[in-house]
Amino acid sequence: MRKLYNWTMQFASGPNALLALILVSFAESSFFPIPPDILLVPMILAARDKAFKIAAWCTIASVAGGMLGYWIGASLYGTVGQWIIDFYGMGDKVESFRHAYQQYGAWIILLKGLTPIPYKLVAIASGFSGYNFLEFVVLSMITRGVRFAIEGWLLAHYGEPVRNFIEKRLELVFTASAAVVIFGLVVVKYIF
Repeated sequence: MRKLYNWTMQFASGPNALLALILVSFAESSFFPIPPDILLVPMILAARDKAFKIAAWCTIASVAGGMLGYWIGASLYGTVGQWIIDFYGMGDKVESFRHAYQQYGAWIILLKGLTPIPYKLVAIASGFSGYNFLEFVVLSMITRGVRFAIEGWLLAHYGEPVRNFIEKRLELVFTASAAVVIFGLVVVKYIF
């Protein structure tokens, strides 16, 4: 794990880091299971003075990926969209999710965009339920922007103590991060 961490930190300050972050952020919002934080955090720790620029690129790419997710839900739900939803164990909850969208669509997008619940589920469900596309994009910019800006601000201001904590307790941080992702999936599976 230490070698992976060192490689990620070295890569995060390299010339291709921003492009990789953009690609991961885009893909995560529509089909890829790994969140952009795996690159966002080390990139900001490597260049704290660029925290908001990095967070802004992550936001833009994430929302663009969410647009693809929306399109998957609206146009390809019977094939790709259904497969992605089933992969996350939500296949039997799609109709109740669509019904909730009719009443609380804006709140669902805003709240779930901030949580560890995979954002691609929100994007695909928004398209599947026929949620207003422009409103979806605006709400996504708000919720993803707030999430990544807060992360960027915290890392920019408390980066060195955070980096020291991560480096001293790498296994704990990795386990806690995995637990947060698993928790998000459990919440999706059993609560929503």
